[in-house]
Amino acid sequence: MITISDLHKKFGEIQVLKGIDLSIETGVIAILGPNGSGKTTLNKCILGMVFPDKGTITVNQQPISKQWEYRKDIDYLPQIANFPNNITVLELIKMIKDLRGESKKDESYLIDLFKLSPFLGKKLNNLSGGTKQKVNLLLTFLFDNPILILDEPTTGLDPAALITLKELILKEKQKGKIILVTSHIMSFVEEISDQIIFILEGKIYFKGTIQELKDATGQNNFEHAIANILTDNHA
Repeated sequence: MITISDLHKKFGEIQVLKGIDLSIETGVIAILGPNGSGKTTLNKCILGMVFPDKGTITVNQQPISKQWEYRKDIDYLPQIANFPNNITVLELIKMIKDLRGESKKDESYLIDLFKLSPFLGKKLNNLSGGTKQKVNLLLTFLFDNPILILDEPTTGLDPAALITLKELILKEKQKGKIILVTSHIMSFVEEISDQIIFILEGKIYFKGTIQELKDATGQNNFEHAIANILTDNHA
């Protein structure tokens, strides 16, 4: 479980998070909101990559402040992965496994799943954006930890890879994991999510199921329900 209490974060004069309170249990939770709403900042606070100005975060009832061991239980897919360009895919996989202290992990299943075999000997700067994203996903799902944080995982994926990603997420969900997902693709969110958290201007505007959001907004369509929130708050 991840528990967040009264979380605040300011960058310069911009207040990005304004008193976030959350309790996150197992399942697929989509964190939604317009650009600049605080989604990525929230994820980075959970990861310890950004330090909040106020508030607490606990993972499995342990405060994460000034700790690092808890991160071993988290697999993270960043929105933009900055890998060294001059190494091959296979060299990158080996390097990450060594850094994680899990050199015996077998990546062959994920290589086959994302059809990466033809690219293993290629340098990263010679790969398309979509292929880099598949490598990014392989590295994220390889270590099988209880918490997954996926920031815009669909970026650059072709339709076949997108189906593979959905199936993989749902398979990981069956293991009882916490899976946090940010995405602008509402059809993707609707297919995988148990709950959604909608953040607007640094505050939680809605937390619940997609059906509950539809009921609250009077919309039968999920995209229309999201649009309704944005329209109402910019009227």
